[in-house]
Amino acid sequence: MRTTPVCGYVMQPDLYIALNQAKVIKEAALRSGVSQGVMKACWDAAGEVIKAWATEGHSVALPGLGSMRFGLRAKSVAKVEDVKTSLISTRRIIFTPTQDLKDELANTSIQITCYDRNGDVVKRVTSADAGTVEDNEGDENTNTENGGSQNGSHNSGEQGQQGNQNQQSGYALTIATSGSGSATVTHDGNAVTSGSTLNEDDEVEISITPAEGQVPTASINGSSIELTEDNGVYTGSFAMPGQASALVISTGVSGEGGDGGEGLDKD
Repeated sequence: MRTTPVCGYVMQPDLYIALNQAKVIKEAALRSGVSQGVMKACWDAAGEVIKAWATEGHSVALPGLGSMRFGLRAKSVAKVEDVKTSLISTRRIIFTPTQDLKDELANTSIQITCYDRNGDVVKRVTSADAGTVEDNEGDENTNTENGGSQNGSHNSGEQGQQGNQNQQSGYALTIATSGSGSATVTHDGNAVTSGSTLNEDDEVEISITPAEGQVPTASINGSSIELTEDNGVYTGSFAMPGQASALVISTGVSGEGGDGGEGLDKD
């Protein structure tokens, strides 16, 4: 029996071209009334100061925008003797916007355009959400991340474990499965269900026991995930993209006429 695959719409911002430094300096010079040469000298000097102070562990103000600092993501451990540099997974640049900037974003109307797989527009709507802006500080306090080198190794194992469990901000992962086999999706040993929120670069593990005689498949946002077979169980993993994402798993379809690549039912 063959069923129609279920497809999902994944929302992501549609950005214009990036503005280069020369364009920004030119516009800033026009608005401030100073020459482009003076503006470029100030721009370069400010950049060097921000870079130097941020790498020393300071949170540095960005005029009119917010503040920037460096941080990291690291695994937590329960015992101090297990602390080592290999616990660090990634280093981060953390930007915290001012309240004025957050209010401006919250009050901005968002135009949503839906495209089908052929690139044709099928729907347009205007946002009517509450305008909630993600709190970077809240995410920082509930995860195993630290703002500067002076406190990078002071995070307790208990606090880190709580942060891994409380993934309060990030990106939604939609999971669609099909077939008569079974599949589990986990992160740090915890089950991940459709609609769960994960942070960018979180490692997600997949384990699939397919229907007899079938070969399973898995993909994230349309890109295939490599699976490894061991005693009839297929495993694989991927890093969570920095956007709302769709994970599609086919465990294979048993019986005559089955097709392991189709028949997706969204959880």
